[in-house]
Amino acid sequence: MKTKITVETIINATPEKAWFHFIHPASIQNWNHASDDWHCPKAENDLAEGGSFNYTMASTDGSISFDFNGIFLKIIPYEYLKYKIADGRIVEVQFIAVGENTKVVETFEAEKLHSEELQRAGWQSILNNYKKFVDKS
Repeated sequence: MKTKITVETIINATPEKAWFHFIHPASIQNWNHASDDWHCPKAENDLAEGGSFNYTMASTDGSISFDFNGIFLKIIPYEYLKYKIADGRIVEVQFIAVGENTKVVETFEAEKLHSEELQRAGWQSILNNYKKFVDKS
């Protein structure tokens, strides 16, 4: 049984707007990083079940980069995304209307290399950057 980790936030936007900024490549490049010394210089996706995505994560000083990529498994617009990343782990993202806001809940299978606490903190930090970007958009 794989360990699952969940992170979440409340976005000050409708599910439609929250969804748009979560899946639109130009938006992804603005928020997809865990700290200010990283950025996302490239984001591409084919948002269809069986379609792929590839987001380049890089240090701002150019010393290191890696691709975060995978395949979309299930898509319910404005409500739910399920995808498999390159190492085989599954990620699920829910967009839940809460009044005029949206609760975004992201659940991912943990990997073995880093502690659960470190993984949770990293994914939560990225989700927090997403919230900041959408809230000011």
